[in-house]
Amino acid sequence: MSARVAVTVSVNGTTHRREVEPRLLLSDFLRHELGLTGTHVGCEHGVCGACTIRLDGAPVRSCLMFAVQADGHAIATVEGLAPAPGRLSVLQEAFRDAHALQCGYCTPGILMTVSAFLEETPDPTEEEVRHALSGNLCRCTGYQHIVDAVLLAARRLREG
Repeated sequence: MSARVAVTVSVNGTTHRREVEPRLLLSDFLRHELGLTGTHVGCEHGVCGACTIRLDGAPVRSCLMFAVQADGHAIATVEGLAPAPGRLSVLQEAFRDAHALQCGYCTPGILMTVSAFLEETPDPTEEEVRHALSGNLCRCTGYQHIVDAVLLAARRLREG
């Protein structure tokens, strides 16, 4: 049995301190230790993108990191996108308005990927959006509505 390790992280602006097994995946830490179940676990190999979160602003696969590796870092999960309880972010509203989700399993990872993308590329082309989404698998939508939603969100964010 391995010794537990202290981990302190800021998640969606709230500091959390836990003692964890060194082998605990960050995705499992978020879901089971902190109760943030919006981070989905799909393939557990970093291929599908369902577990994407933002670590210090950058999108990363939480199934490929140990919780101890996140010690001292800032994490954003899909639960942190909404500006207030019961409200949606511009990006989430665009996904709703453009019918960009079906089963919704991939949606949190896509939202986290795209939130970072739109900060770096506020006026993307359709090709740039498709490239940004290339690491996220969706088995339901065929992607067109997702692309439309990202372009809609970009326009709304630019318009203020």
